[in-house]
Amino acid sequence: MKFLKSVVEEMKKVSWPSKTQLRKDTLVVFETSIIFAIMFWIFDTAIKTGLDAILGLR
Repeated sequence: MKFLKSVVEEMKKVSWPSKTQLRKDTLVVFETSIIFAIMFWIFDTAIKTGLDAILGLR
């Protein structure tokens, strides 16, 4: 029980973001995820194409 009380006390100390800030931060996370996914796809395709050319698979 003491643990739960201390958790409640600590949660009262947390500063929660506003809805506007939460939306902005969420949008940044989605944009960054999409950008990295595209970058990884481009790099993966380039490496695969290069290896295929070197190894004569195509």
